[in-house]
Amino acid sequence: MKKFAYLKKPFLFTAAAAMAATAAAQSAPLLGPQKKVPWGAMVTETEGGHLIGNPDAKGKLVEYMSYTCSHCAEFARTGEGAIKLLYVPTGKVSYEIRHLIRDPVDLTAALAAQCGDPIKFPGNHEALILKHDEWMAKARTVTQAQKARWSFGSFGSRAQAIASDLDFYQIMERRGYSRTSLNQCLTDEAKAKSIADQSQADIDAHSLSGTPTFIMDGKKIDAHDWTGVQPHLDKFFR
Repeated sequence: MKKFAYLKKPFLFTAAAAMAATAAAQSAPLLGPQKKVPWGAMVTETEGGHLIGNPDAKGKLVEYMSYTCSHCAEFARTGEGAIKLLYVPTGKVSYEIRHLIRDPVDLTAALAAQCGDPIKFPGNHEALILKHDEWMAKARTVTQAQKARWSFGSFGSRAQAIASDLDFYQIMERRGYSRTSLNQCLTDEAKAKSIADQSQADIDAHSLSGTPTFIMDGKKIDAHDWTGVQPHLDKFFR
């Protein structure tokens, strides 16, 4: 589990399984006279994150993740797809993603992921986290001039510099975002402060010390990868 160094004053503010698949057609909320929204297509914006699936599911899995965390990227590759495709559609399990902000890159990525309507979040999140290795390789080789652009100037200019240097614009363009629309999200200082403040509140509330950390039904579980998490989900299908 990768430890995170949370900034007390963020840079910007100096100022199984198979049976679940067969149950996927189970009840979902009505939308109009006869249409139903599948649980797997439901996204609810919560106070500190985005919940995918049935908000009233018996099993509630919460992941506290950081975009710069390699273990979080590995979980996205190995477990996130199974959760979304096999477990969430049954209505028995919901999956909430919440951000822990470790550094300026994390915060910029979180702003990009949360850009637009909440229903877009799962796709935005997936697009960013599955490209983790590529843009983190760029982050590890930034020049002094790039570091200066990330550290000085207005809040918006710093976030835009990070997004440009790490190819976030290209990633989000494939999601249908224009540079102008993404810039509106990246320069939203109030939103950034809200994300950073919520991150600190979650750290304090749950004594979080690393990412990814998983909470199941309000209790922290001793699991940090898909092998460890899966049994906690399977119990809802016995």
